[in-house]
Amino acid sequence: MAITKSHPSGRSSSCLRKYWTVFAFSIIVLCVQIYLHTFFVLDNGKTKSNRLLSGEGGSSQLNEKDEGLLKGLRQLKLPPDKQTNLNKQTLQSHLRNRTTRIKLDRNSLNFTPMCEVKAREAVSAITRAQSQACKQRIVNVTCLSQQGLVYPEKVQSLCPHSLGFTGTPSNLGCFKDDKTLRVLSGYYHIFKGNNTPERCAYMCLQSGFPYAGTEYSVECFCGVEEPLQTKRLPDSSCNMKCSGNPKQTCGGYLTINVYSTGIQKFKPQEARNSSLKYELEQPVRIAYLLTVNGRASRQVKRLVSVLYHPSHLFYIHVDARQDYLYREMLELEKSCKLSNIKVARGEGLRHASIWGGASLLTTFLKSAQQMLAYNQHWDFLVNLSESDFPLKSNNQLTEFLSWNRGMNFAKSHGREVQRFVAKQGLDKTFVECEARMWRIGDRKLPDGIQIDGGSDWFALSREFVEYVANPSTDSLVTNLSKLFKYTLLPAESFFHTVLRNSRFCNTYIDNNLHMTNWKRKLGCKCQYKAVVDWCGCSPNDFKVEDFNRLRNTVDRNIFFARKFEPIIDHKIIDRLEEWLYPNRMNKTARSRGNDVYWQSLYHHADLSPLPDDALLTLSYSLARLIYRKLKLDHRNIRLLENTAHFRENRFIGILILAKSEDDSPDVSSNNHVEALISMRHNFSTSRSWSGKIRSLSVNTDYDQKEQTFRNLAGSIGPYSNPVLAYEFDAGITVPQNISVLWIDPHGRLADVNHILLEEMTLVGHIKPQLNEQLVIGTWQLLLVADIELIAKLKFLIIPLSYWKAKKIDSEKAKEIIDGPSTVYHITEEMNKNWSKLMKSTMMNEHTVTYSQSKMSENLDDWLDRLVYEHYEIDEVCAVDNDFRVGSKLQKCVDTHWSSLSPDSKADTSNLCQNY
Repeated sequence: MAITKSHPSGRSSSCLRKYWTVFAFSIIVLCVQIYLHTFFVLDNGKTKSNRLLSGEGGSSQLNEKDEGLLKGLRQLKLPPDKQTNLNKQTLQSHLRNRTTRIKLDRNSLNFTPMCEVKAREAVSAITRAQSQACKQRIVNVTCLSQQGLVYPEKVQSLCPHSLGFTGTPSNLGCFKDDKTLRVLSGYYHIFKGNNTPERCAYMCLQSGFPYAGTEYSVECFCGVEEPLQTKRLPDSSCNMKCSGNPKQTCGGYLTINVYSTGIQKFKPQEARNSSLKYELEQPVRIAYLLTVNGRASRQVKRLVSVLYHPSHLFYIHVDARQDYLYREMLELEKSCKLSNIKVARGEGLRHASIWGGASLLTTFLKSAQQMLAYNQHWDFLVNLSESDFPLKSNNQLTEFLSWNRGMNFAKSHGREVQRFVAKQGLDKTFVECEARMWRIGDRKLPDGIQIDGGSDWFALSREFVEYVANPSTDSLVTNLSKLFKYTLLPAESFFHTVLRNSRFCNTYIDNNLHMTNWKRKLGCKCQYKAVVDWCGCSPNDFKVEDFNRLRNTVDRNIFFARKFEPIIDHKIIDRLEEWLYPNRMNKTARSRGNDVYWQSLYHHADLSPLPDDALLTLSYSLARLIYRKLKLDHRNIRLLENTAHFRENRFIGILILAKSEDDSPDVSSNNHVEALISMRHNFSTSRSWSGKIRSLSVNTDYDQKEQTFRNLAGSIGPYSNPVLAYEFDAGITVPQNISVLWIDPHGRLADVNHILLEEMTLVGHIKPQLNEQLVIGTWQLLLVADIELIAKLKFLIIPLSYWKAKKIDSEKAKEIIDGPSTVYHITEEMNKNWSKLMKSTMMNEHTVTYSQSKMSENLDDWLDRLVYEHYEIDEVCAVDNDFRVGSKLQKCVDTHWSSLSPDSKADTSNLCQNY
């Protein structure tokens, strides 16, 4: 066998090739590194600022104006503690400025704008506004704002010990700073291109800080404590020029110029809980300002009854749109012979207030002026709403306020001021018109004053109310009135800011005497988007399970709580009143109706607001069905009232009050009845899911905060937006996917939704994507888990017999009956997937549409037949004594359910006679 030997020359050439490969690879890596280094160092001008501010290095010869810094202020590399903050600030500024310019369509206006509207938000508001008057108002305010003519640039504080600086803030010197233990640690901000000692000091003053400091050219620090003299440095150590004025210095790297803002650290006064005087003091008199809305008249009467004392004044402002509540309050005023219950009436004294509206502040100030004009003297003004209820007795409140004469109770926000400003939208301009707050752009708050705010519920001294209610008091109130005229939620900041900056600054007690039920995960659902260009939060209602929380306030200076709504939970109000006034509730407990609550849904005398057409249609249909049941003529019926009825803290049904207007001499003119009507049970579950679904309902006006429907009558019209609300039992297996099928009266699949049930999502709601006009008739909802039908629900889309609160004309009725012409967005594949289940489920279902039955019955008859399938008449009573139908009907006043039966909790007939 031949053996081949390896030659040394072969081994060397192999090694050489390996070395050349490694060498070549190293050269390539080196070239890539050089290229990348060159690329990042010599990047284009658009990214120089961002790289330098984020600490990525750069040349001192780069264009310094690109970073908002003047020439000579550049350092080659930012210190580590500056990188993150400055980069974040730059990014935020960049994102704010990345907006596409939009132009106003002048052809949509019937007037000539007084300027070119530039602000994007203003153009949006003008475009969305409906009336030309509202559009013009927005344009006018925007133009004046663009010219700087709406707000004062500077307002002088009048608080004796916190006047603020004038001109240039007092320089306390240059100090050594530390990146972990700051000299001024209260607040930090970057003024990238406009930092000066004045700018920084004004911001710190606005935020309530006695000291301000400029550092590293662009940084501004605020603090409450004067820096230690041991950290004092020579002035030359602070040598960086200010980004807003190169003639001034703004600290250096970890060196800070500190200034006094001219104010003292704010310290609210402490409330007295006993009298310092030995002699008996004269009890104070209280003026209650009740600003009420809605239809809960019985709850308002109950509140007045609990608070009433002849020495107090009650001034009731009813929203200008609420006819029913206004009439009820006028009756309350009329029943009080002592004349200490007054209702706002007359031109300019009633306002239509919306959530967050500027009109809320106007309402307060106008009402305060009227209350001051009454002859009856009072010492404190306490404002309440229909949703408030006391936690202590009248005597306890009077005694406490007597110990604190001249003080002012207001609750501050309790957070950093600049964060509060941004959260409240105080740095935005808002215009109120068309019952909406339109956001039209940014604004700068005036220099020289401390901004404060918080709750809009107060207990204010008469002296302070006289001061703020007088429009010509002084320059402070005049200027702040201009500022808050175009402010969102003005009542939540106006009084606080006046208190902090006026001669009353030493009377501020940081307590509004209220307890509020905040559950922000539920209360901050932006439910006010319909009336304001902002996301607002609202407190939740207290319920009976919250009673111990409320009772635990017994040793605290809390005298009221909110919110309470009897339609959500009236038992908690009963518990509180029993706790405060046991003797009073003992009398109520012995009377009929002690566990019942009624709330009006409709009254025939109402002109405003217009009733919902679906509710009006349903109510008239139910009235006809009542007379059909009594075998009386149902063709000439007049609907009088629709009332929601609750018993034992549970919604029972609605009450229809109606009368016959038949002029026939053979029929009694007193055919005047009321009926209790409940909804039929149109919900079923499969055997395997029995007991696993606690509730399932389709309705409108869903309140995400309280997780309930506000449409108590369940009237859903063709232009409504139905919502499915559900609650599953905690014992079901999770996670689990549920499909929801929406099927119209023609048996067509209209939409499919999906619910993912998990431990924390057993209660919720879904909104289907349906046509803008719904098919009228009985709809079906199918719930499917995997391939099993687990639940079925029927609900009615009612045809309208009324349109804009008037009898509908034949053309509009035909449009509604014919239904929408558009098809659903359901795909063929979805129809195919669900067709088998739908056929098997609806095999025995047959819905007769009006087009199929119109030959044999008119619209009202078909409507009544549909309504009868979903509602049931439980009981009927006679309003009049001589009403006879076969056997005698029970008189309504003798029932426990009728709206005409006694209601001792809201009885104010003898209110003023008991003293």
